Amino acid sequence: MLSFMPELPEVETTCRGLAPHCVGRNIVTALVRNTQLRWPVPADLAQQVAGQPILNLSRRAKYLIMTLQHGAIILHLGMSGSLRIMDSNSPAGVHDHIDLVLDNDTCIRLRDPRRFGAVLWTQSDVLRHPLLENLGPEPLSEMFDETYLHGYSRGRKVPIKTFLMDSHVVAGVGNIYANEALFLAGIRPTMPAGRLSLARYARLTAAIRTILARAIEAGGSTLRDFVNSAGEAGYFQQQYTVYGRAGESCRVCSSSIKQIRQGQRSTFYCPCCQT
Repeated sequence: MLSFMPELPEVETTCRGLAPHCVGRNIVTALVRNTQLRWPVPADLAQQVAGQPILNLSRRAKYLIMTLQHGAIILHLGMSGSLRIMDSNSPAGVHDHIDLVLDNDTCIRLRDPRRFGAVLWTQSDVLRHPLLENLGPEPLSEMFDETYLHGYSRGRKVPIKTFLMDSHVVAGVGNIYANEALFLAGIRPTMPAGRLSLARYARLTAAIRTILARAIEAGGSTLRDFVNSAGEAGYFQQQYTVYGRAGESCRVCSSSIKQIRQGQRSTFYCPCCQT
């Protein structure tokens, strides 16, 4: 089975699903059942957040930022995490590690079977946090365009797919969507980033935006555990053109989809459509 972690569309779907239920509400407390996630959950989290209103919920790359009156909670879903709105009296399962209890008898519950997620607290400028301050531009923002990518890639011999998945280059383009965007742009994933022309980068940036927008509209992908804030699965995997389709026929030219390994990740491409 292919490995999978929530990528930008899944995190954006979670953000959009949670925000109407929590922004403007007060946090009553934080119930921490397991502090040992990817990084230790702050021991004083409940003390820090109790009584604070949630002013905003936003996404930066694959992180969620919950802005409170006097600080911010940084959340990451890791490999298998999900955040759901629940009745605060609902019994917790063995993998339900943290509840942010709200003032309307609901809670935001983090379920994370593999415990690679994160719940962190900061009272400093959240975008200056070490996890966030060196991230590249958002792929759906105006800062991300062909001129930026073309300029950043000059002299780089790294394969274009590896280049796209570097969060210092662009924030949040993960494995699934890099595969799909490169197919849509007609670019082979092994092509050195520094050899692509400005025109090809224009096609690539447009393809990245298109693929991410389609995935967000479909609610993200579900290969293992991802569900949105209501516990519903995403369905973008039904639209995959190359990802996970090794040996199958290309839907454009009928050539056999190839699979290789790049940076410990599976890469899928059509040897005819992508040059």
